[in-house]
Amino acid sequence: MFHSVGRILRWAKGYRKRMLLGFVCSFFATWCTAGPVMLAAWALGRLIGNAWGENELSASLPWLCLGGIAALILLRFFFTYWKNRLQESIGTERAADQRMELGDVLKRVSLGYFSKNNLGDILTALTTELSTLELQSMKMVDAVINGYIQVAVILLCVAIFCPPAALVALLGVLVSAFALRGIGRQSARTAPVGHRAQEALSGAAIEYIHGLPVVKSFGQDGVSVQRFREACRGNKAIRIKNEFGFVPWNCLHLFALRAASVGLVLTAGQQAWAGALPLPYFLMIALFSFTIFGSVEAINDAAHILSVTDSVLDRLEELERTDFIDKDGREIIPERFDVALSHVSFGYGQREVLHDVTFTAPQGTTTAIVGPSGSGKSTICNLVARFYDADSGSVSVGGHDVREFTCESLLRNISMVFQNVYLFQDSVENNIKFGCPDATHEQVVAAARAACCHDFIMALPNGYDTVIGEGGSTLSGGEKQRISIARAILKDAPIVILDEATASVDPENEHLIQQALSALTKGKTILTIAHRLATIQHADQILVVEDGRIVQRGTHAELMAQGGLYRRFIEIREQAEGWRLA
Repeated sequence: MFHSVGRILRWAKGYRKRMLLGFVCSFFATWCTAGPVMLAAWALGRLIGNAWGENELSASLPWLCLGGIAALILLRFFFTYWKNRLQESIGTERAADQRMELGDVLKRVSLGYFSKNNLGDILTALTTELSTLELQSMKMVDAVINGYIQVAVILLCVAIFCPPAALVALLGVLVSAFALRGIGRQSARTAPVGHRAQEALSGAAIEYIHGLPVVKSFGQDGVSVQRFREACRGNKAIRIKNEFGFVPWNCLHLFALRAASVGLVLTAGQQAWAGALPLPYFLMIALFSFTIFGSVEAINDAAHILSVTDSVLDRLEELERTDFIDKDGREIIPERFDVALSHVSFGYGQREVLHDVTFTAPQGTTTAIVGPSGSGKSTICNLVARFYDADSGSVSVGGHDVREFTCESLLRNISMVFQNVYLFQDSVENNIKFGCPDATHEQVVAAARAACCHDFIMALPNGYDTVIGEGGSTLSGGEKQRISIARAILKDAPIVILDEATASVDPENEHLIQQALSALTKGKTILTIAHRLATIQHADQILVVEDGRIVQRGTHAELMAQGGLYRRFIEIREQAEGWRLA
C-alpha cells in the first residue's frame, strides 16, 4: 500500500510541494480537532477539583474555554480549507498533463504501433485508467497519509495521559496495518486480471459499435456481438471473484480496529479505577475511542484502489516508454522540396508490400502514382510522410533523409488529402483551419471557394460555424473530401500528397477542383494517387506500380505509346466511366 502511495507521489511530479503543504495543514487541522476535547477535559478537571476544594475557579474560566474552543474550530476550518485548496485539484491537473503528454507520444509513434496494439487498450489508458488516477489517486493518498496523521496525533494525546491505553490502540493499528498489507497483496494479484478483462470489454465494445451497421443490414448477431457478450460476462465473473478475495482481510482490518477501540476504553477505565487517571481524562479518552480509528477504517478501500492504481501506472509507464519514430530527429528547414526514394523496401509485419522502389519527384513537379488496388501506392505516400519507416533504402525530402527530421518539422512541409477523410467534431471553419490555426476567416472562405465547398457550407444551418458530427458523419463523402481539400489548400505547404483526393467528388465538381488544385499548387511538389484520367494525364511523370514494384514510368503520352499495364488501365477506366444502364 505504501509502495503505491510512493508511486502516486512520484507520478504527481511538479505538485509535490502543494501536497506536502497540504499534509502540514492536515497535521495542524487534526491538532485543532483534538484540542477542544482536551480543553474541555482540562476545564472539567478544574470544575471537579473546585468541587472537592482542591482549587479555586476563575470567573474568566468559562469564557477562556469557550474562546479557546472557538479559536480552535476556526483554526481547524482555516487549515482544512487550505489543505483542500492545495490538494483537491492535483489529480485533475496531473491527469490533464499526462493526457497531453500521452497525446504527444501517440503523435510521434509509427502508425504500425496502432496495428500491433488494440485500440480499446489505448482508449482505456487515456480515458478509464487516467480517470481512475484523476478521481481516486489523490483521494486515496489523502485517506492514507491524513488518516495516519490523525491516528498519530490522537495516540500522542492519549499517550500523554495514559500510556497503557495508547499501547493498546497502537497494537490495534499494527494488526490493521497487517490486514491492509494483505488487501494490498490481494489487489496486486487481481488487478492485472481485472485490467485485462476491462481492456477486452473496451475492445469488444468498440468493435460492436463499429459493426452495428453491418449487424443491422444483415439481421445477424455476428461474431462481434457474441464477443461483446462474452466480454461482459467474463468481466463480471472476474470482478465478483476478485471482490470475494478481499472479504477475509477486510473483516480482520475492521475487527482489529473495533477491538482496539474497546480495549482503549477498558484500559483507560482500569487506570481511572486504580486512581492513575483522573476522571475527566478518562472521559476524554472514551470520546477519542469513537473517532481515533474512524480515519483508518476507510483505508481498506484506499488499499484496494491504490493497488489497482499500480496496474494503471504500469500501463501508463508502458505507453510513455513507447519508442518515438523521430526520437533521433531534429528540426530541419529544407532549402528545396524534391522527394526521392532510393531502393526502398517495406512490409507490414511479415508481408512485404514494396520491393526496391526508386524514383525522384523534382521540386515543383507533379508525380502521379497509379496501379491496381493493393499494389503499394498509398504505402509510398505514407513513407514520404514518415507514418512508417522503410525497412531498407532511404526516403528523402530536400536532400535530407526523412529519418533526420522530427515528425513535426517534416510534416510542416507537407499537406495531405486522404481517400478516407476524417473530420473532427468541431465547426466547419475549425476543421478547415486545422493545418493553419492562425488563418483568418477570409482565408478560410477563399480556400473553401477554391475547393468548391463554399456554397454547400453556406447552406448548412450555421454556415462556417456549423458543428460537424464525429468523423464528419453529418456530411456526404464528397462534402467531406472537399473540406479536406480546402484544409490542404489553406495550409499551403510546399509538398502536397493527394491520395485519391477526388474519389468521392461528383463529376461536375471534379473538373472545378482539379482547376483549383492546379492553380493553388503551382510551383509545389505534388504526389497524387488517382485512377481518373483527368487527374493524371497532365502529370510531369507517372509511376505505374504493380505488386510493390515500379513497372513503368513516363508521361501520359509516353506510357500510352509504350502500351503495357498503363494503357490497359486507362482503357479499362474509360470503358467503366462510359458505361451506362440501358
